[in-house]
Amino acid sequence: MSTSKNNHQFKFLGFFLALDPFSRLIFLGLGFASLSTFVIVVGNIVNYLTPPHLTIAAGDKTGESYLISEAIKKVIERRTNIKLQVEETKGTTQNIEMLSTGKAQLATAQVDVAAEEIGNLTSQSKANVRTVSLLYKDTFQLVVKNPQINQFVQLKGKTIALAASGGQYQSFLTVAKHFGLSEKDFKITGLDSNGKPIPGYNDQFADKDFRENKADAVFRVRAIGNKSIANLVNNYQGKLISIPQAEAMKIKQPAFEAAIIPQGAYRGNYPVPYTNLPTVAISRLLLANDQVDASIIRKLIQAIYENRQEIANEIPLAYAEVKPLISSISRPKENSGVDIFLHPGAVTFYEKDKPSFIQEYADYIGLLLTVFLLILQWIHQLKLWIAQSKKDEADEYLKSAISLMKEGKYQLEERQKLLDETFNKAANALVDEKISQESFRTFNEAYKNTREAIERDKQVLQQSIEKVQRENAAKYIKIVVKLLRHRQQNQNIIIQQKLDIILEKVVSDLVLENISQESFRTFIEAYKATRDSIESKNPSLLN
Repeated sequence: MSTSKNNHQFKFLGFFLALDPFSRLIFLGLGFASLSTFVIVVGNIVNYLTPPHLTIAAGDKTGESYLISEAIKKVIERRTNIKLQVEETKGTTQNIEMLSTGKAQLATAQVDVAAEEIGNLTSQSKANVRTVSLLYKDTFQLVVKNPQINQFVQLKGKTIALAASGGQYQSFLTVAKHFGLSEKDFKITGLDSNGKPIPGYNDQFADKDFRENKADAVFRVRAIGNKSIANLVNNYQGKLISIPQAEAMKIKQPAFEAAIIPQGAYRGNYPVPYTNLPTVAISRLLLANDQVDASIIRKLIQAIYENRQEIANEIPLAYAEVKPLISSISRPKENSGVDIFLHPGAVTFYEKDKPSFIQEYADYIGLLLTVFLLILQWIHQLKLWIAQSKKDEADEYLKSAISLMKEGKYQLEERQKLLDETFNKAANALVDEKISQESFRTFNEAYKNTREAIERDKQVLQQSIEKVQRENAAKYIKIVVKLLRHRQQNQNIIIQQKLDIILEKVVSDLVLENISQESFRTFIEAYKATRDSIESKNPSLLN
């Protein structure tokens, strides 16, 4: 089993290494793309099969944040696989605490209070808090009983119906501080005789104290049109007064914004308020713990944005004034006054339509990519051209070697010389990398075969020459022997002369290599024998 696996790996490696560089690049690109697609598909399947459960810390049950959170819960669970649980809390302070400790994954928060609370957290807990969305704008609304009270500073020494905890209380003290007042300048109904917050005291108890004339004023941080404020001003002689100088307050409280409670916001005839009232507006945010997966937050905020009308429809008719707030859901401003960053999932959603770097510079990137691909293709073609050039040059050497294998217009010695010259040229081309080693090996085989063919032709030629030489020598020897057999006494001188002539011819043929030295020696033996025989019969020839 292990051997088979290793063989498969070896074959694959061999296949991969056999590819040219351009093909390897394409192969690797396709491999990475396939792997990325597989990971994304598996991740989506896992996320779908394991629905996330999130808790939202949403504030008082009668507040706009809680009502909107409940409506969001219904739509989100209907449109996605995300499960939401909405928790009632005492306000932004508790919401931030739950979010930073992981008791809640989402939270609504009044931005100015959130900024202060987050500033008091440890660096680690602070890093856990991220912004998701702006839900709507809250406004500071001050309702008084006494018609003679027309300014905030006139509340000094008065009783304020207000829970002594949460964001509303902190916002009230911030405004008071701006006008030179402090907590000691008021009697707060939410504090007991020892100056401690009364447990469970909320907006409902504050409204009751105001209705029963136990308080001179009610302070709320609520959206314009809030139902409880409308009840107080329309049915219990409440009067809205302005909270001016919002721009001045913004110097120390960057989250504050100048706003107007428009004339007739709570009643048209006679209008309540009777004129446009300056006041302070503050953003109500949806926050998230950064441990929540970015894909979940992206899916959540996308479902909220795509189904805002459906969310508005889920708000009970008894709180119809809250429905329009859904249209305010939007991306938080960069200078919202709270030093926290957008959740990565929210960033992904908000910037989906924002041109990315690639989209923004698509033309340039396309041009660069085209040039890059052309360069790659050019390099690829250049390599092919170089390889082909090397092959063509090697083929020329190969053809030259093969052409010398058979007899043609060149003699044997010239064929051998040309073959050696071709070999030297091919060897130099190999050294100069003008031909490949593989091409040189192919040429070398042809060179060896041609050399062997030339050697065989040399042997055949030599044998033919030797045969002719032997035949020529035999012819001369035969003539000499014939002269010896048929000579007469009076013809010895003539025979001697003929022998000398034959000797001259033999010597000439020896020089011309028409007879071999061995054949020449044999002839000389016959020549000497004949000459000796003639001289023994005619001694006078010796003289």
